Formats: sequence, C-alpha cells, structure tokens
Amino acid sequence: MRITYDADADAAYIAVVDDVPAGAATQQVHSIATPGGRGEVVLDFDAHDRLLGVEVLGARAVLAPEVLDIASAP
Repeated sequence: MRITYDADADAAYIAVVDDVPAGAATQQVHSIATPGGRGEVVLDFDAHDRLLGVEVLGARAVLAPEVLDIASAP
C-alpha cells in the first residue's frame, strides 16, 4: 500500500496495489461524501473489478495528520 498527497489539490491517493499505471483505473465510483460533508472519496477499479485505490478529496479535513505526514508527493 502506498499513500501520496498533493497539498495544492488537498487530495490524497491510497493505492492498495503496488503499482497503479496510468489508465489502469477503468471504472470509478464517484461522490461518496464523508461524514459531515468535509470531503469526498473516489474508488478506482480495474477492468477485472478489482480495487486499485482510493482517492480522498478534502484530505486535510478527512485524514489523520499522521497519515498525511507519511504520504509522499504524487
């Protein structure tokens, strides 16, 4: 699992597989609002319906600071 964080976009990506190449996410589940409406979650799936990763928008409000501390740049 790998976590990246883009501070300018306030978006984090939690890859649940070792590598998510460009174009690998062929299906997405959008607009999963977080409790309190402070962020949004997008799930990325591959062509075989396997979860590749989770994008968290509004990451500073949704994720614990220690998660963002260990995240690398995208």
